[in-house]
Amino acid sequence: MSDQQILLERNPSPMKLEVMGIYDWPIWRKEASRFPWTYQQQETCYVLRGKFSVTPEGGETQHFKRGDLIIFPQGMSCVWDIEQDVEKHYDFQ
Repeated sequence: MSDQQILLERNPSPMKLEVMGIYDWPIWRKEASRFPWTYQQQETCYVLRGKFSVTPEGGETQHFKRGDLIIFPQGMSCVWDIEQDVEKHYDFQ
């Protein structure tokens, strides 16, 4: 079992998004697909549209959708499964 946790906040307030500067972050888009991914850095992202799940190596699958603010931990290996085309703002720390 991995000790690296994906942090999720559903529908954060517009004020929080503004304070974080999310709308100034670049946008990533990806069509429905399935692929492995390893996070070299911590990533914070805010989902603008789409639906997807992420399964960390040795962990439980988590499901995400529009309006989710997510933090993926550095060093986590996982599999992305995009059910509906995704568009998200992202920032690496």
